[in-house]
Amino acid sequence: MKNYVVRAIAREAGIRGLACSVSEIAQATARRHQATSASAAVLGYGLTGAALLGSLLKVRQHVAIKIEGSRALRKLVAESDSYGHIRAYIAPADIPGQPPIGPAEVAVAVGQEGLLTVVKDLGVKDLYESVVPLQTGRLDADLTYYLMKSEQVPSFVEIGVPVDNSGAVRAAGGLLLQVMPDGDVSVLSQMADRLDDLPPLGEMLAAGETPEYVLDLVFGGQPYEVLETFPLEFRCSCSRERSERAIRLIGAEEVASLVEDGEAIIDCQFCHERYIFDRAELSAILDDLLRESAG
Repeated sequence: MKNYVVRAIAREAGIRGLACSVSEIAQATARRHQATSASAAVLGYGLTGAALLGSLLKVRQHVAIKIEGSRALRKLVAESDSYGHIRAYIAPADIPGQPPIGPAEVAVAVGQEGLLTVVKDLGVKDLYESVVPLQTGRLDADLTYYLMKSEQVPSFVEIGVPVDNSGAVRAAGGLLLQVMPDGDVSVLSQMADRLDDLPPLGEMLAAGETPEYVLDLVFGGQPYEVLETFPLEFRCSCSRERSERAIRLIGAEEVASLVEDGEAIIDCQFCHERYIFDRAELSAILDDLLRESAG
C-alpha cells in the first residue's frame, strides 16, 4: 500500500497515534484540478487532514473539513469516511506562489483570518458541525486548535506536503496524536517535542520513510502496539443518479426553465466529472414533478 493509515496505541501512557501517507492521491488530485504549486500544497494538506480525522470515525460515518481563507485561498473542502475514501477540491486552483512550497508559503496562501468548519455525519438525526477561527493558515496547527477547542481532546497534528522546484508534490502525509481518557498529557507534550527535533515529516516521507517509521520515532521508548493498517483511496460519491436528484430538488419551475434552455450541465467539483441532461431527459423529469404535484 502506498496510500494508507497506521493506527497505534501506547496503553500505559494513554496515547493513540495515527500516521498516514496520501502522496499518490495528493499528486493525482493536483493534476486533476490542474493546480498550481501553492494550490497543490493546500490540497495535500486538506486530503491529509481529512484522512486523519476520518480514521477516528466509526463504521458508516463521514467527516468534511472546510476552510474559508482570507488571502488567495477562497475555499478548500476535503472529505473522508470511515472506509478510507477521501476527496478534496480547492478554489481557486491557481493560487500564485513560486515553488518550492513549504509550510510558510501555505500559511501565506490561506491567511491567518478565516474559518475552519468541521462537519460530521455520525449516523444520527442531526449533523455535528463546529466552526473555529483560523489561527495560523496551516491546517495542521488549525486542526490541533479545533480538536482542543471544540472536541476538548488534547491533541497534536503535524502535516507535511513539500512541493519541489518544478511545482510537483514530493510527498503528502501526516501524524495525529491524542490523549485518551485518563491518559498522560505530559507524554503528549514530550512526543510533540520529539517530533520538533526530527527532520520535517514531509521530508521524511519524500525520502521514502513510512508512516510506521514516523510513529516509531515519535513514540520513542514508549511501549506501543500497532492496532491496524488500512488503505486510503480517492473516491468520489458523485453519479448521474445523484445529479438527477439534484435537478429534481430545484422544483418544476426551474426545471421548466432548463427545458427551454435545452440542456443542463452539472460538473462535480471534486472529480471534474460532467453530467449532461438533454431536453428530452429534462422534459421527463418535469413531467414526473408535475404528476407528483398534481397527485
